[in-house]
Amino acid sequence: MTRDTSDAILARMMALHPKIIDLTLDRMWRCLSAVGDPHLSVPPVIHVAGTNGKGSTQAMIRAGIEAAGQSAHAYTSPHLARFHERIRVAGEVISEDLLSSFLDEVYAANGGGSITYFEITTVAAFLAFARKKANWTLLEVGLGGRHDATNVIAKPELTIITKIDLDHQQFLGETIPEIAYQKAGIIKQNVPVVVGPQHDAALEVIEKEAMRYSAPVLAYGQHWHVGEENGRLVYQDERGLLDLPPPNLRGPHQFGNAGMAIAALRHLGFDEAACEGAVSKAFWPARMQRLREGALVDRAPHAELWLDGGHNPAAGKALAETLAGLPKRATHLICGMLSTKDVVGYLRPLAEHAETLHAIAIPGEAATLPAEETAAAAREVGLSTHVAKSLDAALADILESDPEARILICGSLYLAGAVLRQNG
Repeated sequence: MTRDTSDAILARMMALHPKIIDLTLDRMWRCLSAVGDPHLSVPPVIHVAGTNGKGSTQAMIRAGIEAAGQSAHAYTSPHLARFHERIRVAGEVISEDLLSSFLDEVYAANGGGSITYFEITTVAAFLAFARKKANWTLLEVGLGGRHDATNVIAKPELTIITKIDLDHQQFLGETIPEIAYQKAGIIKQNVPVVVGPQHDAALEVIEKEAMRYSAPVLAYGQHWHVGEENGRLVYQDERGLLDLPPPNLRGPHQFGNAGMAIAALRHLGFDEAACEGAVSKAFWPARMQRLREGALVDRAPHAELWLDGGHNPAAGKALAETLAGLPKRATHLICGMLSTKDVVGYLRPLAEHAETLHAIAIPGEAATLPAEETAAAAREVGLSTHVAKSLDAALADILESDPEARILICGSLYLAGAVLRQNG
């Protein structure tokens, strides 16, 4: 008997629950029980929540763990080019055979019960992690934290809360404190929590929740400090000072993400070599990623092609700061966004750093914002704007007028995934 491919199994799973996002843990507990509660058998867990920087911070922690000669399972979302990217088993992207096997097992055990796509795939990830040895398990929250499918680990080794900002308000609340309350739901009794740079209103909520659960807080600006000095990353805590290379993930905001990774590694007993590995060896696609080879790069041999999947106002600000730090070069944006995002808020900080913006729809994405609406938002913040029928058309138009342009494709991780698949 031939097993279905993972794509076919995932397609079947989409029909098991009518709502794509439905934040509750009841279905997770039921499904986990049906497959033997694998979440109870995974290696020690580091659980990461936040609005921005979760993936980058987790990637740095994994790089540090691997630099120390240890291994880590890792669960992230969303994927870019292929679903398999979400699940790394002992450092390696899960194979098609293993993914299909675990998805089949969970699908059968679920027995047709109502469960969301994210929940059932999270259970499959726990199965994979329970059945393969590793030193650590890195879990990235999918949405929020308190009722997220990953929040079933009663006693993680450490929790981390990255920068909290406005995003997904329709699910998490309209204000920073409301969103912070949801993110702080990963805090557990007596489990230390590393806290990155925060708005004061978010930090107040996090500290209140930590006090409620007697969770020691390791907060930026209080218990550890990080910054850039003479092109180096300087980190300091009660154990002393580290002078390290700058993060190889680009952007000033990555210093804060690196600080969280280092704080986590130091707390867990890793040495300076692991911390240096965290900042110098991490790779995380579509976070101000320079595309250096592939089909799209071949079409623009004299241009710079960059890709970024940030999609909220805080991400737009971080991206603007990153562009400001690059050598001067005419910069053109190709932007596609989801209809649920604050497009004006995202684009406003970018306006002074770009010559033009070409608006496109995200190919194959039902929730894409029409290109005309993205263009209208761009004009509102003062950008010279064009509407393009596709990424190819936008790229051709920019290259015709400026073959040596810096071209930044941005606005959505879904667009970034389409770009990576097209680039090959």
